[in-house]
Amino acid sequence: MFLSVFDVFKIGIGPSSSHTMGPMSAAARFLELILSDDWPRPQSAHVASLKASFHGSLAHTGIGHGTGRAVILGLAGELPDKVDPDRMDAIIEDVEKTRSVTPPGHPAYHFNPAEDLVFDKKQPLSGHANGMRLSAFDQDGRLLLTQVYYSIGGGFVVTDTELEAMRREKDKKPPANVPFPFASAKQMLEMAARSGLTIAQMKRANEEAMMSRSALDEGLDAIWQAMDSCVERGLRGEGIMPGGLKVRRRAKGIHDQLQEEWRSNRPNPLFANDWLSVYAMAVNEENAAGGRVVTAPTNGAAGVIPATIRYYKQFHADADRDGIHDFLLTAAAVGGIIKHNASISGAEVGCQGEVGSAAAMAAAGMAAVMGGSPEQIENAAEIALEHHLGMTCDPVAGLVQVPCIERNALGAVKAVTAASLAVKGDGQHFVPLDACIETMRQTGNDMSEKYKETSTGGLAVNVVEC
Repeated sequence: MFLSVFDVFKIGIGPSSSHTMGPMSAAARFLELILSDDWPRPQSAHVASLKASFHGSLAHTGIGHGTGRAVILGLAGELPDKVDPDRMDAIIEDVEKTRSVTPPGHPAYHFNPAEDLVFDKKQPLSGHANGMRLSAFDQDGRLLLTQVYYSIGGGFVVTDTELEAMRREKDKKPPANVPFPFASAKQMLEMAARSGLTIAQMKRANEEAMMSRSALDEGLDAIWQAMDSCVERGLRGEGIMPGGLKVRRRAKGIHDQLQEEWRSNRPNPLFANDWLSVYAMAVNEENAAGGRVVTAPTNGAAGVIPATIRYYKQFHADADRDGIHDFLLTAAAVGGIIKHNASISGAEVGCQGEVGSAAAMAAAGMAAVMGGSPEQIENAAEIALEHHLGMTCDPVAGLVQVPCIERNALGAVKAVTAASLAVKGDGQHFVPLDACIETMRQTGNDMSEKYKETSTGGLAVNVVEC
């Protein structure tokens, strides 16, 4: 099993990796398919118009998560890591006005968002809760091409056939050029014991089988820079977040208070927790506003890891660039194991798969930079994940705001606490990380669909509108 650190951490836009970034990427893939020779093209037939339908969780919470907007941008030729957030509204307004998209390299296609974006809440697709169908028609309205895509969490998008192939090949032997192909925490610990390497060193060796050391380090720097910039933008942001709930940004006000306490040296026994929380909230307020974020491993959980790294930089005197790299590599190793054996998708297993996974990854990274052994790092990840088991995904009004923003703050606090507990121990513990991951998978399977990013249960229906 090999999942690159750059698959786990992807630069994109908010508010959702599965409901925004994934559908945008799916639209871009569909444009590539139209130009390809991978489908039977009737003689003299040309694509003239496009349509998109959303199913399952994408249908239920797609409006609040900006799914329709994302597909408009994708069909206009934009990509999550390239689109300018400041231009998105203008691009969408132009498509709505002209009722057409003209992506680079393509002719103009008729596309009226009011009619050609369909949120179908009655007919889920069988492969995954986040399903969508893109279709192309000729000038007479005859269907020429249709393709089903699934947004499987963290910005990952696969076709229906690719999803089936993934499930068939899940247990096949990994590529021979990956020196440490661990698919479980047990294998990871066994390989660390045999090699004498840390988890970060093994993950680095796997990455360097695919790219040069300098390219890896530059990529890790870019990930951290994007995370750090997101924190800074979030700490400056003010006002009401979009979506209709009228939730006010709070990170800047809390940050101003903490800076005043820092300057005055007033005693605050919760000082470290307060800084952790405000960093996480800053990221997720920025995400809720549709800004530039990094999936870590999802957008809904994007604040936990950046907040924990900022905490490391602020409160650990020996923090440096190498430490940040080791943190990200270790976190990615744990995130890859979770994704391989369970899920990071809120629509599939609830928020335990999003904030729970992020906390486990952050705890592992934090334990690594605190000098923890592989066993202590695995213990830290297990502690953090165990105490998120059963967490539902029930966003109010389908927006990634309540309870998501504060949930990231608590996830960061749990991650640091878990790392501290683990490093103070000897790595021996009762519940293995693999057992915890399997429990999360089973819990997600048993969880009602009402609590898996559909906004049809929990807080989403019990919050009284004031």
